[in-house]
Amino acid sequence: MFYRKFLAWAVAFLIAVSSLGVASVKAKVDNNNEQGLQSIEPLNLAVLIQDDLVSQVGNELGVTRDFIRSLPQGSKVMVGYITAGTLQVRQPFTTDLEKAAKSLRIPRGSVSSSPFNPYVEVIEALKKFESGGTNANALLLISDGLDTSRGFDATAAGRTLDIDRTISEANKRRVAIFSFYAPSVGLTSHSRLAASYGQSSLNRVSNETGGKAFFQGTTGFVTFDSYFSRLRETLNRQYARAR
Repeated sequence: MFYRKFLAWAVAFLIAVSSLGVASVKAKVDNNNEQGLQSIEPLNLAVLIQDDLVSQVGNELGVTRDFIRSLPQGSKVMVGYITAGTLQVRQPFTTDLEKAAKSLRIPRGSVSSSPFNPYVEVIEALKKFESGGTNANALLLISDGLDTSRGFDATAAGRTLDIDRTISEANKRRVAIFSFYAPSVGLTSHSRLAASYGQSSLNRVSNETGGKAFFQGTTGFVTFDSYFSRLRETLNRQYARAR
């Protein structure tokens, strides 16, 4: 009888300890997600989303909002959509991170919203960054990266006039461009060549402005969880507070 009671007590104790361990790990993970960018300098960040991206991108609004909320105090955020050849600013630069996060909406996911060239609108967004100030400047472009405004020529991947202008404008204004690749409902969701072209373009724009491009493969859709995890790591290295 005593042995059975002791065994039952031991099992209950181990379960309790295990539960505490799981809760501790979960709390640590949640805290890291919330505080993962608190060690960096405040940013002026523009988030631009191409409006004709595939519908699955709409499922990533939650992690995108969480990322905006996780920015350090003093950061300013602008949210805009690249649609049908225009830049629609949903939220001008604001220090109210919650307001910026809530301004995100589901992309339209329609060919009629195709910009044909996202880089013209990126240039327009770059001009909305104020000169001077102490915050570092960054832009997050969520796009398929494909420039078809002058036809689809895969041999010119990453080497169009508007891409060159985007890089020049970003460097002049000291804005690092980070980019997430996602396919649109047009060419990049049907053609690996087009997807590769778009990714090459994003990669060049990001690399030559001090940012980084994030993508995985040329087919299907990858959630943004791994993108944001790697982006946080990059920002923590790049914009760490002086100690």
